[in-house]
Amino acid sequence: MNFDQEVQQRIAVIGADETLKARAADFMEASLAPKYSYNFSWLGRPIIQYPQDMVAMQEIIWQVQPDLIIETGIAHGGSLIFSASMLELIASCTGNQGEVLGLDIDIRPHNRAAIEAHPLFKRISMIEGSSISDDIIAQVHAKAAGKQRVLVCLDSNHTHAHALAELKAYAPLTSVGSYCVVFDTLIEDMPDNLYPDRPWGQGNNPKTAVWEYLKTHDEFEIDTSIHNKLLITVAPDGYLKRVR
Repeated sequence: MNFDQEVQQRIAVIGADETLKARAADFMEASLAPKYSYNFSWLGRPIIQYPQDMVAMQEIIWQVQPDLIIETGIAHGGSLIFSASMLELIASCTGNQGEVLGLDIDIRPHNRAAIEAHPLFKRISMIEGSSISDDIIAQVHAKAAGKQRVLVCLDSNHTHAHALAELKAYAPLTSVGSYCVVFDTLIEDMPDNLYPDRPWGQGNNPKTAVWEYLKTHDEFEIDTSIHNKLLITVAPDGYLKRVR
């Protein structure tokens, strides 16, 4: 048995370990209120992600070698810089060139200035506006035209309706073998009182949107091996692989 087979075997064992998964869920719940994920940065920009998901995204980007990464939700820009850094590494190793497109309804001036001043901005473009408006969707589809390998990351408004609208708008741009990653699906698994000041909660979140979308889109499958490998993740059921 080679190493990759050993890894897959270990992941399967972990995925069946209910005690371990319960402890991971306890950590996720306990870490949300103190904003654990707000403490990390990538090459100088706050990224607001769990390190485990950052590692998973690194593996996916290297595997897919995308020529375009589409991201909804910019915030401080750390995820854009992360994606751009991976694309820069891929370019230096293979010569394959890629770019990342970020969308946000409100790109704050100080964040825009910091992103534009970053050395990796050369691989980044940004569009300000609602990710589910017809105009913005048209701009993104125009950007994706002719691209061979597209990776999609959805991480903006976390209500069911908004996440489902983003899936309908952008998941079809995902190339076969690539992923549409829907973040913050864990909201469905957490107590409602963790989000008292937010319009989302149990029954109204990205995971419920994923479940509804997949009812009529069997070209995507949930890659459960990623969740089973990570255990600590904001995206259970959110790593969607396009298989056809």
